[in-house]
Amino acid sequence: MDKNNLIVYLEFEDGRIADVSLELLTKGRVLASKLGVKLEAVVVGDNLDGVEKQVFPYGVDRLYKVADPRLFPYTSNPHSAVLINLFREIKPQICLMGATCIGRDLGPRVSSCLHSGLTADCTALEIGDHTDPKTGKSYTDLLYQIRPAFGGNIVATIVNPECRPQMATVREGVMKKEIFDPNHKGEVIELDAKKYVSDEDFVVEILDRHIEKSKINIKNSPIIVAGGYGVGSKENFQLLHDLANVLGAEVGASRAAVDAGFTEHARQIGQTGVTVRPKLYIACGISGQIQHIAGMQDSSIIISINNDPNAPINTIADYVITGNLEEVIPKLIKYYKKNSK
Repeated sequence: MDKNNLIVYLEFEDGRIADVSLELLTKGRVLASKLGVKLEAVVVGDNLDGVEKQVFPYGVDRLYKVADPRLFPYTSNPHSAVLINLFREIKPQICLMGATCIGRDLGPRVSSCLHSGLTADCTALEIGDHTDPKTGKSYTDLLYQIRPAFGGNIVATIVNPECRPQMATVREGVMKKEIFDPNHKGEVIELDAKKYVSDEDFVVEILDRHIEKSKINIKNSPIIVAGGYGVGSKENFQLLHDLANVLGAEVGASRAAVDAGFTEHARQIGQTGVTVRPKLYIACGISGQIQHIAGMQDSSIIISINNDPNAPINTIADYVITGNLEEVIPKLIKYYKKNSK
């Protein structure tokens, strides 16, 4: 097995690879090509037959499969052991995983054991060079791990010059999922689970599992009406729901609106919520902090409704309506109904 490639940990459930993993393969393919290395992926679980058909079109050159009935569903120790032992063997220079419940649990365990460092919740990943200002030592082809920092007041670029693998987690929806080549074929390496995980790692056994699917499907909605702290109250949020009902849209919110108790956390958009790319995004009473913009800046059309003409969100909006949303939204509903008959 050759070394120093880029590897993506694939989340696998109900016979399919998670979207966030496919998004990371899309990004990983670009980064691996830039570095001139192979794009690898690892999937750990049970019933892994045919998984390669899902991932090869995304440009995967090599897929490691570790199958054992005890490796599904995910538990911390066995999955960590597989990655730690595999990484000691293949020495990847970069490892990417989703900033999901699993990735947040797995990433720190693997990175702390390998003493590699980890940047969580990256909003962008690039390859570049770095010179250490203290030692003057120069490094080439490092992974730039980019994320908002200090409460979102700056965007930090984090590098890991010495330790490997360079590890980063990315939230679902942040990267774009795109097929590289439908006919791309890589190699499959089936690993013997017993070589990578010991019986002692299976001390925790899951007897029963209940997963409640979210009733709010904000990520896939083509139209989103989002409210910020400027909406003013829970009652005013009902106006957003009224507009959304007319447009066939979903209601979203900024963190400030969620923290104020205007709506539930499942609707939060931004660095600490979900990332969305709707065809139309209507931002109501949202100032436009960098964390929020990180979660919606790729919307096709952005309309801002705000009584502050200098709100930062207006700089990225395609259309700006300056006014109080209590007056603007009922007019939008009225004219939309009138024109859609």
